[in-house]
Amino acid sequence: MASAGSAAGTGSSRAAREGDGLELIITSCHADDAPTLAAALIEQRVAACVSTIPGAQSTYRWQGQVCHEAEALLLIKTTRERRPACVAALERVHPYDVPEVVVLDATHTSPAYLRWAIASVRGPDGED
Repeated sequence: MASAGSAAGTGSSRAAREGDGLELIITSCHADDAPTLAAALIEQRVAACVSTIPGAQSTYRWQGQVCHEAEALLLIKTTRERRPACVAALERVHPYDVPEVVVLDATHTSPAYLRWAIASVRGPDGED
């Protein structure tokens, strides 16, 4: 990803509106699937950035069995406006039967990053 300084200066010049905000969606998947998931969300312009953190160990119960899996954790940054489309896209492309989808509302986002994120999930002509 470009440095915050270079990214903030590109894209839409519109100011962030009241009600715009950043949301963080958390999911996990097998490490081999992470690049495909991330690319799909970025290409569909439903996420501004997907950070992949490899090496997560998940322990959970599935179909009556306790499972231990090596996974990658994905931190997906999107706008409130694009969250429904992002969640729908994530559920469509995620390889798990029941993907983890946890949405957190960012209580503060730097204005420059928020402007960049908003521009990133809009098309070149400013459309979704």
